[in-house]
Amino acid sequence: MKQAVVGLLAHVDAGKTTLAEAMLYAAGAIRAEGRVDKGSAHMDTDAMERQRGITIFAQQASLDYAGTHFMLLDAPGHVDFSAEAERTLQALDYAVLVVGANDGVQGHTETLWELLERYEVPTFVFVNKMDLENEGAPALLAQLRDRLDEACLPAEELLAGGPAVEDAAATDEAALDEYLETGALGAGTLRRLVAERALFPVFFGAALRNAGVAELLAGMAELMVEKRWPDTFAARVYKVSRTPRGERLAWLKVTGGTLRAKMALSGFDRGEAWEEKADQVRVYQAESFDTVAEVPAGRLCAVTGLFHVQPGSPLGAEPAGAAPVLEPVLSYQVLPGQADMHAVVRALRELADEDPLLGAFWDPDLQEARVQLMGAVQREVVQQLMRDRYGLDVDFGPGGILYRETVTAGAEGIGHFEPLRHYAEAHLMLEPLPRGAGVQVGTACAEDDLDRNWQRLILTHVLERAHAGVLVGAPLTDLRITLVGGRAHAKHTEGGDFRQATYRAIRQGLMRLRARGACELLEPWYRLRLVVPADKVGRALADLTRMAAEFEPPTATGDMAEITGAVPAAEVGEYALEVSGYTGGRGRLALELAGYRACHNADEVIARAAYDPEADLPNTPDSVFCSHGAGYTVKWDQVPAQAHVKVDPARLRPWRPADAAFFSS
Repeated sequence: MKQAVVGLLAHVDAGKTTLAEAMLYAAGAIRAEGRVDKGSAHMDTDAMERQRGITIFAQQASLDYAGTHFMLLDAPGHVDFSAEAERTLQALDYAVLVVGANDGVQGHTETLWELLERYEVPTFVFVNKMDLENEGAPALLAQLRDRLDEACLPAEELLAGGPAVEDAAATDEAALDEYLETGALGAGTLRRLVAERALFPVFFGAALRNAGVAELLAGMAELMVEKRWPDTFAARVYKVSRTPRGERLAWLKVTGGTLRAKMALSGFDRGEAWEEKADQVRVYQAESFDTVAEVPAGRLCAVTGLFHVQPGSPLGAEPAGAAPVLEPVLSYQVLPGQADMHAVVRALRELADEDPLLGAFWDPDLQEARVQLMGAVQREVVQQLMRDRYGLDVDFGPGGILYRETVTAGAEGIGHFEPLRHYAEAHLMLEPLPRGAGVQVGTACAEDDLDRNWQRLILTHVLERAHAGVLVGAPLTDLRITLVGGRAHAKHTEGGDFRQATYRAIRQGLMRLRARGACELLEPWYRLRLVVPADKVGRALADLTRMAAEFEPPTATGDMAEITGAVPAAEVGEYALEVSGYTGGRGRLALELAGYRACHNADEVIARAAYDPEADLPNTPDSVFCSHGAGYTVKWDQVPAQAHVKVDPARLRPWRPADAAFFSS
């Protein structure tokens, strides 16, 4: 039987979970459809989901239809949980992007479309809620082709050999040759075009009325290719959760071979190798599950017994995946109230184990716990999780912007650590990467100059923490850190010595760049879509200019005008409430994270932070040398003159990433 993992994605209120219920019902997988508005949806299994009427955690269910086994993943639709939606993409064979006919393409729809393109997921589009007032199928199709892709074509015509086939043929040279020769496209050609993301079939319907759902299932079964998987075991973790009994579940997509219960699995976490046993293997249908002996390639399952994996972790022969695009932009102080702070920190760290982007940490300088969140709704959900799961009633301080720092030029950082009976020296090259690339770590050091075991240790220390920049102490991003040299002592070097040398090398390199004006502060920007009455355009443009936004000229539709562009997250504040106020409730502001850019008011932010990198002793850029049996501190700018190693560029090897292969070889 042909099989596929299919993700359901949408902007909030597009009816995605209702569609999942209708698909399960149409296939006979459930006897009665649940309702989101009544809190009875099979796919919204969490009490908070049923209470709020939104999907917060990705859920799975299976159905068989037209000779095809579909494994559905219902991903969150609210923008605050878009990181959870992104994590599911690496487990998908196909996706159904749900668009509400009454709302059309929203900003979040475009973000999801970009993510689907990034992860190269073949995609079908289902225009839902056609029973509500809307512009009509032709206008909606035109909007999809304009806002998403020209290759969004009506599935009904594609399957029936209608006029859309000619447009489909124009997307591919071989398909065009076939069309010119035969006047049609074969089913195999259509499947190939969909699989290659050259074609995006569009279905129309109303899931709540079961209209168009059977056609969607039949069309997907017809237009999907049967994927062949490698024989060697491989898998990727797409989610980590805990059961009501506290069991840790790792949710995986098996991408090669077979996963068997009690099978030994290995990997590495922040440079440290681990090996654990897949204790119990479960196949879930919403909140119920069956325990199975094995799961073949192409299927989803949940595994107990794995404590080192995180969402995105590769297993077996699976290669490392891309770093996530979406990340939190707000930081909140956690106010424990009457709760014990140690218990609060433990609970937050357990939640961060399930969602690494939560970024829960204890700030020893401020003596406070902090979390990183996408927005107010996620904050409320975390607050309720703390209360329901751990019995901790916490609150949050006002949210602050999460800045990032990067570099605009390259520099060699040197760290030396040599108090009495200790010795380590590390040389790390810091180089800028394109925006959004994250942090890449690797080595170019010859093993004749520094043994591989020491190289592994240094790179482990680079990977084990987020390193702070030297402008405001914000986390580093968009740079490459390369090991280019170092030295150990046969008698005196211990593991902790290289930790000190590594940290100091990164900071010393950053200080050298700071002195050259080659460090840059980054801030998050939102993509914006502002709709206001035509007579309020002047006020809207003045506001956007004041907020340092970048925007296109307004476009008018009737008595309303739409403005699109981008705006620094720090300037937005409660502007959505202002819009509602000055437009008498007619205006709408939609915001979507557009990534990090150069900070528009960097000098002001840096001055306000008053961060002194040399006074940040846990992140010192200085080194420790030894003379006459005693260690002494050398300031960062004097370190190169006293370093014991001089890196010869001619001896450097081709860059090698610090990945699983490096640590296991």
